[in-house]
Amino acid sequence: MSAPGISLRHARVRYGPLEALHGVSLFAPSPGVTVLLGRNGSGRTTALRALAGTVPLSRGAVVWDGTDVTRMAAYERARRGLCLVPDRRAVFGSLTVRENLELAAPGRNFAPALDAYPQLSPLLTRRAGTLSGGEQRMLALSRALLARARVVLVDEPAQGMSPTVAARTYELLSGLDACVIVAEQRLPPGLHDGPALVYELRRGAVVFSGETAEAGASAAADPSGPAGSTGRTRPMGPMGPTRPADSGRPRSRPPG
Repeated sequence: MSAPGISLRHARVRYGPLEALHGVSLFAPSPGVTVLLGRNGSGRTTALRALAGTVPLSRGAVVWDGTDVTRMAAYERARRGLCLVPDRRAVFGSLTVRENLELAAPGRNFAPALDAYPQLSPLLTRRAGTLSGGEQRMLALSRALLARARVVLVDEPAQGMSPTVAARTYELLSGLDACVIVAEQRLPPGLHDGPALVYELRRGAVVFSGETAEAGASAAADPSGPAGSTGRTRPMGPMGPTRPADSGRPRSRPPG
């Protein structure tokens, strides 16, 4: 019986003639926090989109709780409990903060969102598009918290937030009874001491996999990369070893 969670298996994604993921394999357990690290163009955003179904795989598979969902539409994955919070346009800008929260929890009390982010309380009548970047991230994450999702995918959760609010954000994400996958350029301070899994991507391939303590030690040894990876991987989870699946490089850097 497969372990609960979601995975990419030898996933390849193309944007026209350019390949953004070169046979990426990774596994995120549920419940738990998994971090995808990488600079812009590394493939971390594309990996989130592939898991969510908003970009198709050219090869490989997406497996969720032991079921192949590669051909399942993004809206159907969302209906089954997958929530994607992209780095941009994650809220309905023409609607008020209150209306955004009500859409995320139809017929339910949205007070838990305001408990998570009290800063939103005085903004309930404001249109979401007029909020600052950090306020929009709080609203987007509040919507994800209200959705009670089984899988939560977040691209740069703390973008535009103060250090205090960023720390609160990672505390909230770590406390969810769900499979949580976040994409970041560097390992967030709020996760340095937590039991999270870390994958680092470079040019569309996994170059490091391990736990947060290993990622921190690797960063100290080689601060040049997002996790300071040495290019070595460690066996992890039911997927076995994760390794670069393609030594070639794309001719130019695709989005994500």
